[in-house]
Amino acid sequence: MRRLIFHVDVNSAFLSWEASSRVSRGMDDLRLVPSAIGGEKDKRTGVILAKSIPAKKYGVTTGESVASALRKCPELLIVPPDFVLYQKCSRDFMEICRIYAPVVEKFSIDECFMDMSGTSRLYPDFLSVAFEVKDRIKRELGFTVNIGISDKRLLAKMASDFEKPDKVHTLFSDETEKKLWPLPVDSLFSVGKSTAEKLRRACIFTIGDIARTDTRLLQTIVGVKAGQQLHDFACGIDTSEVSGTRDEAKGYSVSTTLEKDVTEYREAYRVLLALTDSVASRMRADGMNAGCVSVTFRSGDFKDRSHQKRLYDATDITSEIYETVKQLFNELWDSGTPIRLLGVSLTNLSRNAGEQISFFHDEKRERAIKTDRAVDELRGRFGSDAIVRASFYQAPIHVGKKYKASLDEAVSSQHGSDDADPKAKGVQEITEGLPENGKKSIQL
Repeated sequence: MRRLIFHVDVNSAFLSWEASSRVSRGMDDLRLVPSAIGGEKDKRTGVILAKSIPAKKYGVTTGESVASALRKCPELLIVPPDFVLYQKCSRDFMEICRIYAPVVEKFSIDECFMDMSGTSRLYPDFLSVAFEVKDRIKRELGFTVNIGISDKRLLAKMASDFEKPDKVHTLFSDETEKKLWPLPVDSLFSVGKSTAEKLRRACIFTIGDIARTDTRLLQTIVGVKAGQQLHDFACGIDTSEVSGTRDEAKGYSVSTTLEKDVTEYREAYRVLLALTDSVASRMRADGMNAGCVSVTFRSGDFKDRSHQKRLYDATDITSEIYETVKQLFNELWDSGTPIRLLGVSLTNLSRNAGEQISFFHDEKRERAIKTDRAVDELRGRFGSDAIVRASFYQAPIHVGKKYKASLDEAVSSQHGSDDADPKAKGVQEITEGLPENGKKSIQL
């Protein structure tokens, strides 16, 4: 049976999703004017996440600062990101893909693989069905995708990156020399800016050059493992399968670039608590415990430093993780270096982790568990912003937007409505006496 794999990639996903949402509400189409999804122009955290084709003509690029993009195109329309919308659009287009393919693998929020192997009797013309999927997504959801077709997972992904938007391309193993090899080295999957520069310095300019270069020479340029991988990819060698089951996360991490440099412990602690709250709640939603905690900071001169600690007992309790985070930060920071970015990571994951049994009743720990459970339940019923920590109430700290959107999307599909009873076990106790108006806040 011949393998047949489709790779479906949304064209300029965030902007397309925002544009289609606006068009459905009778508003102007962002795709027809110079526009971009990005942060606030006066903040250094504001970067371009996606841009329209008219904006691209002005030289606007994904990843550059909003201020830089506006200098290139003063009339550029900047729209803030809406990750809740993006999660919904992602789910919707993948649901259409599942109508046609027996196995669909989500690769990222805006792309997936469809394993169409063995469907030749149902779909004798694979090109026709690819166009049908593409056109159906456009017709029903209002945005366009590219579809790459191959007998290899890697090559299908490479094919979807060919001419855009709203196209279908093939790149089978016997087409690699003709279609893949003439492309520049930075077009090859996994080749970043630094690797591409190393290859060009070695007079390796195209993917074909990589394929024709001795593997041992490549390994001296980019490293043993990377050299072998580059050679395999350039030759179209890929044995990976499309998997319909989600792999368990190997870790959870969240970071934030600060609006201004932090130089005081108090401010750093507030940000670290917000990061810990975000990453721990996401981990609990997946039923995981962390056995290792890591803290990272980036100084004003863009140098990164990190510190980690293995825990005696794996935990998912926010307060316990936060105490470790503070300890690591205190050991890592010299109290003088300005901090530009802070991050928290949880790794060494396990399910239903055992813990050291104590002869003594730990009332504080038991209360922390109930508090986390109650907060998770409230956020699950009414959204991730339904309850916030008191330390964030007067000066809100916004971190983990993608995590929040993922949680809101997952929970909304579980509960299905907004009238669910929030008085689950542990919730009533913590909500009694809280203010009725505005956001709820608790001191944790």
